Amino acid sequence: MTLTLDDFDYDLPARLIAQAPLAQRSASRLLVLDQGRLEDRMMTDLPALLRQGDLLVFNDTRVIHARLRGVKATGGQVEVLVERPIGAHEALAMVRASKSPQTGSRLHLADAFDVTVLGRVGEFYHLRFPESCNLLDLLERHGELPLPPYIERGADEHDESRYQTVYAREPGSVAAPTAGLHFDEALLAALAARGVGCAWLTLHVGAGTFQPVRVNDLGEHRMHRERYVIPQETVEAIAATRAAGGRVIAVGTTSLRAIEGAAQDGPLIAGAGETELFILPGFRFQVADALVTNFHLPRSTLLMLVSAFAGIEPIRRAYAHAVEHAYRFFSYGDAMFITRNDDEI
Repeated sequence: MTLTLDDFDYDLPARLIAQAPLAQRSASRLLVLDQGRLEDRMMTDLPALLRQGDLLVFNDTRVIHARLRGVKATGGQVEVLVERPIGAHEALAMVRASKSPQTGSRLHLADAFDVTVLGRVGEFYHLRFPESCNLLDLLERHGELPLPPYIERGADEHDESRYQTVYAREPGSVAAPTAGLHFDEALLAALAARGVGCAWLTLHVGAGTFQPVRVNDLGEHRMHRERYVIPQETVEAIAATRAAGGRVIAVGTTSLRAIEGAAQDGPLIAGAGETELFILPGFRFQVADALVTNFHLPRSTLLMLVSAFAGIEPIRRAYAHAVEHAYRFFSYGDAMFITRNDDEI
């Protein structure tokens, strides 16, 4: 199958891009795409869509204060977005400045400390932070929560809680696993009462998640790497669910990429690793039977992923329906529940 970037485009009115969360997490709408059939539901209907013995797989990563503002030694303004920590005192980061900082130069950030530019790693800068403080502690104290670029405002106190899942535990992401933002304690309790199980993994979302695809020939695109950890308990829960005839439901594309990436070379195994898995239509899924996900950007790798999972034409119809019926899009928007459609592969 020959696919180009234009195959994953759609028109989205700017008014449908959610700029703030709803008052209640689980008050979002839920568009169900089940084997090509569409149904308008609410997020609170999710327990009714699942069966006793199904298993939800959640990503428990926590968003860090990854954005820092400051100046170069020359006085020019600079903005740093940490892509990933690499050790206690170093990180890869995006750096925005009028002129690119040179290797060996220093940046004064948050009016509090200096970092040294060690060089470039692809599109990222390799930065060394002060050794007097752990990097994550330094970011927590002086950084800002990095809202996505399509949210046209700065983060406020409300975002400190609402741009985290209620089960966020492991710090390391620079973007939230947004499908999980719809789950609150009441919804989790309703799922448990239904007999639906929960399992956990960690995938730290990098800044590359918002990078545009720059090639029209998708065979030339290379994904950014993201780190994940899959506990043995999660592997055992997935195996037990399958043996009992239940469904494995990934909560978010991050959870799906982690479990499918870890199962590419054979049976799903526990442990830590990195994935640069690029999922396009034609991909053979090994683990997930269904997916809870938000609506994704036009021409994005995540739109390609859900098209692989449900079929290109069903996703096109679903997104056209969502636009027509004024669903809210992207990180603070509404959700979809999608069943895997192997007939469309």
